[in-house]
Amino acid sequence: VPGIPTVAAVCVYPSMVKIAKKALEGSAIKVASVATAFPSGQAPRDIKIRDTKYAVSEGADEVDMVISRGRFLSGEYNYVFDEIAAIKEACGPARLKVILETGELVTYDNVRRASDIAMYAGADFIKTSTGKIQPAATMPVTLVMLDAIKDFYYETGKMIGMKPAGG
Repeated sequence: VPGIPTVAAVCVYPSMVKIAKKALEGSAIKVASVATAFPSGQAPRDIKIRDTKYAVSEGADEVDMVISRGRFLSGEYNYVFDEIAAIKEACGPARLKVILETGELVTYDNVRRASDIAMYAGADFIKTSTGKIQPAATMPVTLVMLDAIKDFYYETGKMIGMKPAGG
């Protein structure tokens, strides 16, 4: 995708970021950290923010968060938006990948809505899945997310990355 650098990254838990950074010192490989109660995403917001800040303070170049699917499926879209925006702020200079866990979102309309919420809240990437829930990255879900990215780009001029995962 033009405008989105494609650099290999290794993904670790926050407690392993510093070790991974040291091991990869001198290479172009980035260190990504799962955060926000990965893989469930089911933790209070303050814990998710602390988890994110810790990962970044240890040197994470990217942070992977999982949306609160229960809140999303209950129609609490503003809560999900605000949570993503708060995590993005906690990321500081690190890029934010927002995992939608599409296998739990039930419909393509929900996948589209979650994609839009994530991008407008500040996601640098949207990602299909943690790989823990099936189905994960299917072709139709990926198409819905890519269509959302295209529309977001036409509306804002901002390029967003896409990561199909767990398929």
